[in-house]
Amino acid sequence: MHTTRPEILSVRESPAHPDLDALYRRLGLAPRQARSVREAIRVVKKHPPTVLVGEFFYGWGNNYAGVNVSNLDVLLASLPKYAPDCRVVVLVEPAERQFVDRLAALFPVHATLVQPVDAAQMEAALAPLLATRPTG
Repeated sequence: MHTTRPEILSVRESPAHPDLDALYRRLGLAPRQARSVREAIRVVKKHPPTVLVGEFFYGWGNNYAGVNVSNLDVLLASLPKYAPDCRVVVLVEPAERQFVDRLAALFPVHATLVQPVDAAQMEAALAPLLATRPTG
């Protein structure tokens, strides 16, 4: 059965990703989780989220560093097709914050939060995104 509540997808690729499901429920969102970008793409295809929260990891010399900026590139590239109205919140470690601008130059990033992130910070970031979301 499809939920009528807007969904928020958290891509939890590390232990640093905060568990804010209680906040999401309080805000009227139905939380979903994915443990990898690959899994997140499968979820997005079946359950297009209203909001995506993903951890940013810069491609330091990885095989995708020359083509992609980070771990999130492929996922964000899929959003126009599967979840065109999705709002994106990026979580990033302080040392990698400078690289999020490169990602934002390629894909819509609606909010960037520097880790560690608490419920109050996330709620402040989500408030304007939820207030402006398209209505069905």
